Amino acid sequence: MRLLQLEDGGEFSLVEFVGKNIPRYAILSHTWGSDDEEVTFNDLTNGTGKDRPGYRKIRFCGKQAANNGLQFFWVDTCCIDKSSSAELSEALNSMFRWYQNAARCYVYLSDVSVSTSDGDDEFSRGWKPAFKKSRWFTCGWTLQELIAPASVEFFSKEKERLGDKQSLEQTLYEITGIAIEALRGSPLSYFSVDERMLWVAKRQTKREEDEAYSLLGIFDIHMPLIYGEGRQKALSQLLKEIKENNSINLPIAKGASFDSHVEEHNTRCLPNTRVELLGQITEWVKDRNSKPIFWLNGMAGTGKSTIARTVTQLLANSSQLGASFFFKKGEGERGNASRFFMTIAMDLVACVPGLISGIRKTLDTDLGISERLLKDQFEKLILHLLSEIRWVPSQALAYIVAIDALDECE
Repeated sequence: MRLLQLEDGGEFSLVEFVGKNIPRYAILSHTWGSDDEEVTFNDLTNGTGKDRPGYRKIRFCGKQAANNGLQFFWVDTCCIDKSSSAELSEALNSMFRWYQNAARCYVYLSDVSVSTSDGDDEFSRGWKPAFKKSRWFTCGWTLQELIAPASVEFFSKEKERLGDKQSLEQTLYEITGIAIEALRGSPLSYFSVDERMLWVAKRQTKREEDEAYSLLGIFDIHMPLIYGEGRQKALSQLLKEIKENNSINLPIAKGASFDSHVEEHNTRCLPNTRVELLGQITEWVKDRNSKPIFWLNGMAGTGKSTIARTVTQLLANSSQLGASFFFKKGEGERGNASRFFMTIAMDLVACVPGLISGIRKTLDTDLGISERLLKDQFEKLILHLLSEIRWVPSQALAYIVAIDALDECE
């Protein structure tokens, strides 16, 4: 990693660091101007480009870093030798981590001015409308620059501090749609691929391939960069890598889920029937202090499976279904428990993507988990997996696991 250092005479020098011995540093986030406005690696090494607008941004970052007691800082325009395709590829694959490891991230907003400010409190200042419309929020690369660093501070074009990621949290959520938990640093693996894709839906990049490359860190993907391959090929490769990164080779019981092909057309409760019982189950789901298991028993043929399918459908509709398994006597994998816990584990991963790393660790340490005793499968694939969760959304509802016809399990 190549960092800038502010010298005593006000000049800048580049210092290269290898391995883990990287000092604390600040990092700049901004939107690029035209090519002739920014200062490149060659400009800096040759001592040129000092009259360009981009040089003022570099000087701002260096000065701000010094004010915060940081000797080193990083700016994307001049700290990467973009004439080297190998260096550029390594840098773009490392970019998320570099922003994540920065002690401070300074966001310079060239299109936000405080000159119209006529109030003292944040909400009365004239910069707020311009802030919400800033080009910075429409740039593909700045998505990771907002999410990755713990400390993100925003500055106007006059270099006045507007606030930080914490004080502007609600405004940032309203502008970007990014979950507040993600803004606060929660692991991105706990957000689905679809949700993370929504965060970038309205963002654009100057080079078409960067629509894919700017998302590498968001999805924890590393892949070779091929400028010239076009947007579609780059996105296709990214999606392929995401799919492989989220795939697990774990045998499951086909057709056991409530919405499987063999179950989806089976009967549900008719409208205005079983109202009292369904109400009791609904209240049990809502009450976090209720017992962990709601056990529904009764004679054969009294409609327990119909009720189970109805409840499971309602849970799925409200995004509270964690997993489901409908046993069926004599129907292979659905008729016994050999793949029961593995099926439940895979359902839970689909519901809570962040669990996938735990499944992988289990498979890495015990390749034969599918042949183990049910007790071992439960402990390693369910109990240990759930105990490893370090974060859940503050507004998260309880997830329910629905199991039907245990009496038909051979």
